[in-house]
Amino acid sequence: MSFVVRHRIAAASAAALVCLAGTTGIAAAQPSSLYAPSALVFTVAQGDDEASTVLRASTLSCAPTALGTHPDPQAACSALNATGGALDRLLAAPNPDRVCPMHYAPVTVTADGVWKGSRVAWKHTFSNACAMSATLNGNAVFAF
Repeated sequence: MSFVVRHRIAAASAAALVCLAGTTGIAAAQPSSLYAPSALVFTVAQGDDEASTVLRASTLSCAPTALGTHPDPQAACSALNATGGALDRLLAAPNPDRVCPMHYAPVTVTADGVWKGSRVAWKHTFSNACAMSATLNGNAVFAF
């Protein structure tokens, strides 16, 4: 074999090894789940800021199945899916048949976590617990 032929064979072999090394080395990263994460923590606190005393709290995860400490995770996930995760859309006009006192004892509802892969940090303050109940009207998300 001539010198030129040997160098061409060596160069072709080296190129083939480089190509093969790239295909057999590190596996491509695969998503760990087919579902974007949806996990939220809901709280009801006495007061008008995050440092207020939490009266009750609940967890909710909606992907791939509804679960958590929420009393009805399936209904809560359905309500959130119906609004695309927009928590403000779950607030209704206060029930006109419900009479609430006009005293100020603020109650703050919060939701923190992730909804379909997007960060959520939401809060709404009501003038008192009665106004909160009248506005939420038994909505499944906040019924905990």
